[in-house]
Amino acid sequence: MPVAIITGASKGLGRALARALAARGWDLVLDARTASVLKETAGELAGPGARVVALAGDVRDAGHRRALVAAAGELGGLDLLVHNASALGAEPLVPLEQQSLEGFRAALETNVVAALGLVQESLGALRRSSAGAVLVVSSDAAAEAYPTWGGYAASKAALDQLAAVLAVEEPGLRVWAVDPGDMRTDLYRAAVPGDEEARPEPETVVPGFLRLIERRPASGRYAAPALVEVAR
Repeated sequence: MPVAIITGASKGLGRALARALAARGWDLVLDARTASVLKETAGELAGPGARVVALAGDVRDAGHRRALVAAAGELGGLDLLVHNASALGAEPLVPLEQQSLEGFRAALETNVVAALGLVQESLGALRRSSAGAVLVVSSDAAAEAYPTWGGYAASKAALDQLAAVLAVEEPGLRVWAVDPGDMRTDLYRAAVPGDEEARPEPETVVPGFLRLIERRPASGRYAAPALVEVAR
């Protein structure tokens, strides 16, 4: 069975994608910082068709990243690395004038530095896979200028470029940066508390992610909602 590592997998988009892959027979290594929530998610997904390993920890920690890749190896290898873990840098979001440098560093460490560290740790296993792929979760804020989103946006733009360069350096792999679009998640609620505008649930864009994983188009940046439309 194929094996995936998914970071930020205890809720939101990570959990929705994990659920979909488990239903398709994937074995999973799941990461999140809150052990109790991650354990609940893993218990929901584990079953006859999928083995699920839950490792709570912080992706900024090199030892934790090594443990994730080692767990994948124990399941048989690694075919897909999904970097979904994200930090806002400020909760709620603030203008750049008020963005603390400490918070900005935290966003960069989680969204970019940890992503690179996990890629470096995973490359050997991904190269050995017949269908190795890296998928990083981006944001429309990486390409558009929205007030108060500057710190988070800068980290996601850096993540996009990291993925683009990795795709050139690793032509044997697929490397996708995916903008999931607006979603109703805890991350968004923390970013903009009090915003009651209706937004889609993460499950609605998962078919777009599955289209990438199953059809393996060229490396590049994709918008999940557009992929969902194509799949219909």
